[in-house]
Amino acid sequence: MTAAGTVSAPLRPAPPVRPTDLFADRLLSVLSGQRPVHSMLRHTVGRAYDELAWLARRGALRTRGTRPVVRDIGYYVPRPGAIEAFARIGAGEQVRAMAFRLECGPDHRWRCAAVELGGPRMPHTDDD
Repeated sequence: MTAAGTVSAPLRPAPPVRPTDLFADRLLSVLSGQRPVHSMLRHTVGRAYDELAWLARRGALRTRGTRPVVRDIGYYVPRPGAIEAFARIGAGEQVRAMAFRLECGPDHRWRCAAVELGGPRMPHTDDD
């Protein structure tokens, strides 16, 4: 009972945040210019950081006016420890798609292994 004499509902724990939701928000923040690319250094593996930096330099999801938001997320689990996801990004009436791959490392932390948007892709190098 509260001080006013009313019964309050028991608090429920918040549902766990899915890695797809967390990474969609992180990637959107970088690609829209709200966070610096280096904030993703420890959250990426392989070529993903370079892809992200390449997309961010081009202002891939920067908008004028309406701030972009994640509207919807879908995903597929091709094998344990890997998730291939997509997010619909909206800014006003404009909708864009973002695809990304997450991999769970030996430390049980999820990291982004690839990121793509519609449009030009980062050129491959001889090291790829």
